Amino acid sequence: MSLLLEREDATLEVVEGNVLTIRGEADFDSAGPLAQAGRHWLGAQPAETQVSFDLTAVEVASSAVLSVLLVWVRSVQKHSLHLERVALSRPLRRLMDITELGPLLPARETTCREDEAPASP
Repeated sequence: MSLLLEREDATLEVVEGNVLTIRGEADFDSAGPLAQAGRHWLGAQPAETQVSFDLTAVEVASSAVLSVLLVWVRSVQKHSLHLERVALSRPLRRLMDITELGPLLPARETTCREDEAPASP
Protein backbone atom coordinates (compact mmCIF):
# COMPACT_ATOMS: atom_id res chain seq x y z
CA MET A 1 0.00 0.00 0.00
CA SER A 2 1.28 3.42 -0.93
CA LEU A 3 -0.38 6.57 0.39
CA LEU A 4 -0.55 9.28 -2.29
CA LEU A 5 -2.75 11.83 -0.52
CA GLU A 6 -4.07 12.14 3.01
CA ARG A 7 -6.61 14.76 3.98
CA GLU A 8 -9.14 14.98 6.77
CA ASP A 9 -11.96 14.30 4.32
CA ALA A 10 -10.37 11.79 1.93
CA THR A 11 -7.35 9.63 1.25
CA LEU A 12 -5.89 8.28 -1.96
CA GLU A 13 -3.70 5.23 -1.92
CA VAL A 14 -2.39 2.56 -4.24
CA VAL A 15 -3.23 -0.96 -3.12
CA GLU A 16 -2.18 -4.28 -4.63
CA GLY A 17 0.40 -2.46 -6.73
CA ASN A 18 -1.95 -0.95 -9.31
CA VAL A 19 -5.33 -0.06 -7.78
CA LEU A 20 -5.98 3.64 -7.14
CA THR A 21 -8.28 3.71 -4.10
CA ILE A 22 -10.23 6.64 -2.67
CA ARG A 23 -11.60 6.43 0.87
CA GLY A 24 -13.74 9.01 2.61
CA GLU A 25 -15.74 11.99 1.45
CA ALA A 26 -14.48 12.88 -1.97
CA ASP A 27 -16.23 16.21 -2.42
CA PHE A 28 -15.55 19.51 -4.17
CA ASP A 29 -12.85 20.47 -1.66
CA SER A 30 -10.87 17.29 -2.16
CA ALA A 31 -11.60 16.62 -5.85
CA GLY A 32 -8.77 18.77 -7.22
CA PRO A 33 -6.05 17.27 -5.00
CA LEU A 34 -7.39 13.72 -5.59
CA ALA A 35 -7.45 14.20 -9.36
CA GLN A 36 -3.96 15.68 -9.39
CA ALA A 37 -2.39 13.02 -7.16
CA GLY A 38 -3.97 10.22 -9.18
CA ARG A 39 -3.01 11.80 -12.49
CA HIS A 40 0.56 12.18 -11.27
CA TRP A 41 0.75 8.51 -10.23
CA LEU A 42 -0.79 7.32 -13.51
CA GLY A 43 1.68 9.42 -15.48
CA ALA A 44 4.57 7.67 -13.73
CA GLN A 45 3.41 4.17 -14.77
CA PRO A 46 5.03 2.44 -17.76
CA ALA A 47 2.93 2.22 -20.93
CA GLU A 48 0.71 -0.86 -21.16
CA THR A 49 0.44 -1.16 -17.35
CA GLN A 50 -2.93 -2.46 -16.16
CA VAL A 51 -4.56 -0.25 -13.54
CA SER A 52 -7.86 -0.27 -11.67
CA PHE A 53 -9.87 2.27 -9.71
CA ASP A 54 -11.60 1.42 -6.43
CA LEU A 55 -14.19 3.94 -5.26
CA THR A 56 -16.22 1.51 -3.14
CA ALA A 57 -15.36 3.40 0.06
CA VAL A 58 -16.70 6.71 -1.29
CA GLU A 59 -19.95 7.12 0.61
CA VAL A 60 -21.22 10.37 -0.92
CA ALA A 61 -21.99 10.48 -4.62
CA SER A 62 -21.19 13.81 -6.22
CA SER A 63 -20.27 15.14 -9.60
CA ALA A 64 -16.90 16.05 -8.07
CA VAL A 65 -16.05 12.36 -7.74
CA LEU A 66 -17.14 11.70 -11.31
CA SER A 67 -14.86 14.54 -12.42
CA VAL A 68 -11.93 12.88 -10.63
CA LEU A 69 -12.76 9.60 -12.34
CA LEU A 70 -12.90 11.23 -15.78
CA VAL A 71 -9.55 12.99 -15.20
CA TRP A 72 -8.02 9.63 -14.37
CA VAL A 73 -9.58 7.98 -17.44
CA ARG A 74 -8.05 10.67 -19.67
CA SER A 75 -4.72 10.08 -17.97
CA VAL A 76 -4.97 6.33 -18.61
CA GLN A 77 -5.58 7.04 -22.29
CA LYS A 78 -2.84 9.68 -22.52
CA HIS A 79 -0.21 7.36 -21.05
CA SER A 80 -1.28 4.22 -22.96
CA LEU A 81 -2.33 2.34 -19.85
CA HIS A 82 -5.07 -0.31 -19.63
CA LEU A 83 -8.00 0.33 -17.30
CA GLU A 84 -8.94 -3.12 -16.10
CA ARG A 85 -11.62 -2.50 -13.48
CA VAL A 86 -13.62 0.33 -11.91
CA ALA A 87 -15.33 -0.56 -8.63
CA LEU A 88 -17.96 1.92 -7.46
CA SER A 89 -19.98 2.36 -4.30
CA ARG A 90 -23.71 1.94 -4.82
CA PRO A 91 -24.38 5.73 -4.61
CA LEU A 92 -21.70 6.38 -7.24
CA ARG A 93 -23.07 3.65 -9.48
CA ARG A 94 -26.54 5.25 -9.31
CA LEU A 95 -25.05 8.63 -10.19
CA MET A 96 -23.08 7.07 -13.05
CA ASP A 97 -26.30 5.52 -14.37
CA ILE A 98 -28.22 8.81 -14.10
CA THR A 99 -25.51 10.76 -15.92
CA GLU A 100 -25.01 7.99 -18.50
CA LEU A 101 -21.23 8.26 -18.14
CA GLY A 102 -20.70 4.49 -17.92
CA PRO A 103 -19.84 4.10 -21.62
CA LEU A 104 -16.93 6.53 -21.14
CA LEU A 105 -15.17 4.04 -18.88
CA PRO A 106 -12.86 1.88 -21.00
CA ALA A 107 -12.73 -0.73 -18.23
CA ARG A 108 -13.32 -4.41 -18.78
CA GLU A 109 -15.43 -4.46 -15.65
CA THR A 110 -17.37 -1.83 -13.72
CA THR A 111 -18.97 -3.05 -10.52
CA CYS A 112 -20.65 -1.92 -7.34
CA ARG A 113 -19.43 -2.69 -3.87
CA GLU A 114 -19.94 -6.44 -3.49
CA ASP A 115 -21.04 -6.42 0.15
CA GLU A 116 -24.18 -4.37 -0.55
CA ALA A 117 -27.35 -6.27 -1.27
CA PRO A 118 -29.75 -4.81 -3.83
CA ALA A 119 -32.56 -2.74 -2.38
CA SER A 120 -35.83 -4.56 -1.82
CA PRO A 121 -38.88 -3.37 -3.76
